[in-house]
Amino acid sequence: MTSIQVYPAIDMKGGKCVRLYQGDYEQETVYGDSPFDMAKKFADEGATWIHLVDLDGAKDGKKIHADEVIRIAKELPVSVQIGGGIRTKEDVQFYLNNGVNRVIIGSLAISQPDLVVGLIEEFGGDRIVIGLDAKDGMVATHGWLETSTQSAVEVGQYFASKGAKHVIFTDIATDGTLQGPNLLANKELADETGLSIIVSGGISSLEDIAAVASLAETTTVAGVITGKALYNKRFTLTEALQEASK
Repeated sequence: MTSIQVYPAIDMKGGKCVRLYQGDYEQETVYGDSPFDMAKKFADEGATWIHLVDLDGAKDGKKIHADEVIRIAKELPVSVQIGGGIRTKEDVQFYLNNGVNRVIIGSLAISQPDLVVGLIEEFGGDRIVIGLDAKDGMVATHGWLETSTQSAVEVGQYFASKGAKHVIFTDIATDGTLQGPNLLANKELADETGLSIIVSGGISSLEDIAAVASLAETTTVAGVITGKALYNKRFTLTEALQEASK
């Protein structure tokens, strides 16, 4: 199998590590009091990347957990990507200047595509990641509280033509459900855009990670984000890393 990158996820809300069910802010489970401690645990278990989401930021439209993000980026031997609450060029610059490796742009990609193209041109396609969250194939924005009129494939194709390299694709219907990822939707996005796809949502077992790694053999799928399955002890990060590199 093709080796894929595993991104353990830490979703931050109210200063704690939480997971939401299908993006519903009313359906949260708290898994830890300290995002930094959780990130350190993942780093100790072999993580080379950490996927951070500022849920409060996504909802409020501004950086809420920036101090925690920067502490993780600067003090731990991991690469960091952050999404949530990033609404301006200044937000992007702030993170990239403070040790963060990649910034994930979600809502802005729909509401201000020209700004995002400018960010890609200035900071490079390796550092600006497009976050596409889809509901029935259509892109959802603003913490999944709104659904746009554009399909994930259309948005992906547009940004691929503008120099984007990476997309995090989340199928909202599977996120936080532990029901397995939407492999067909990820394959379609990879085939239609040629972008490096990071699969997000629904990972429930080592078999799911193996399935994503298998998909990577014939497509541009390149990574997988896992959160709830780790927190619910479906498998360990060490096991996931081993499965992803077979």
